Amino acid sequence: MEPLDRSTIWPYEGGKPGDFYYQRYAHPTGVAAERALGELEGGEALLFPSGSGAITALVLGLLEPGQTIALAEGGYYGTSLLFGALEPWGLRYVEFDQTSPPPDGVDLVWLEAPSNPFLTMPDFEAAGAAPARVVVDSTAATPVYVRPLEHGADFVVHSATKYLGGHSDVLLGAVVCGSADDAERLRSFRGRTGIVAAPDPCWLLLRSLKTLRVRMERITATARVLVERLRAHPAVETVRYAGFSGLLSFDVPDPGKVETSLRLIKNATSLGGTESVLESRARWEGDRVPPGLLRLSVGLEDPDELWADLEQALS
Repeated sequence: MEPLDRSTIWPYEGGKPGDFYYQRYAHPTGVAAERALGELEGGEALLFPSGSGAITALVLGLLEPGQTIALAEGGYYGTSLLFGALEPWGLRYVEFDQTSPPPDGVDLVWLEAPSNPFLTMPDFEAAGAAPARVVVDSTAATPVYVRPLEHGADFVVHSATKYLGGHSDVLLGAVVCGSADDAERLRSFRGRTGIVAAPDPCWLLLRSLKTLRVRMERITATARVLVERLRAHPAVETVRYAGFSGLLSFDVPDPGKVETSLRLIKNATSLGGTESVLESRARWEGDRVPPGLLRLSVGLEDPDELWADLEQALS
């Protein structure tokens, strides 16, 4: 593993600041982690203390008061809450069906591949044909399955807390820029606002990226087994799955009973860790989702053991 450097200052070299002089602007562990993620995504990565921090920095560093974001409907509800919180500062947003072209007259198109928890995939071609710049939240896909910059996106966003971190022990966000000018602009904004990722989570991300592909492939194989069995189960009404990764959702008549009957799968929020977690999303999102919708994040456990737990809980 790369060394973990927690220094906040570095001496000047010959009376001049070197590559590292104050942690708020850059530090060796963060730069190493950004380089590793950037290579996976095919762009220039910048890390932030959380996914929400990354989104905040991107929209405030990129947009101006009075401009409008077209936001994919059915995506992560926290993004819409964040954009709503920024409306007093002059930012506006409208939701749209990301399987269709974005609306006219917007300044930024915000896609999610796939959306969480409805698992729709965006129409990359239609979004790319619009005059507005395009951001893709690729948290659930990871660069193992989707590299949005290759589909015409200008920026990729990750809650690196999820699959990139992969062990439920990292709070981190990322923006990957397709343009070096955009990366420099965002880096400057990050340094001035102090929305900076500390060395320790960056070091944990470096650890996790080494196993990202093997984890995602194992998780995907298990998720496909569970999706097939859930679709055949009489107590399950609707199953949503993008065909890859470990995120899926399904509807049942009594989600609370399923939650409290689990034995192996954890009844917890978030996603992307080594342990499977399941929760009712109506708890957080209200009538934005169907009342019986359960979101399942598949981990690395044995697929037959996971199915046995789901089957007994559904019964």
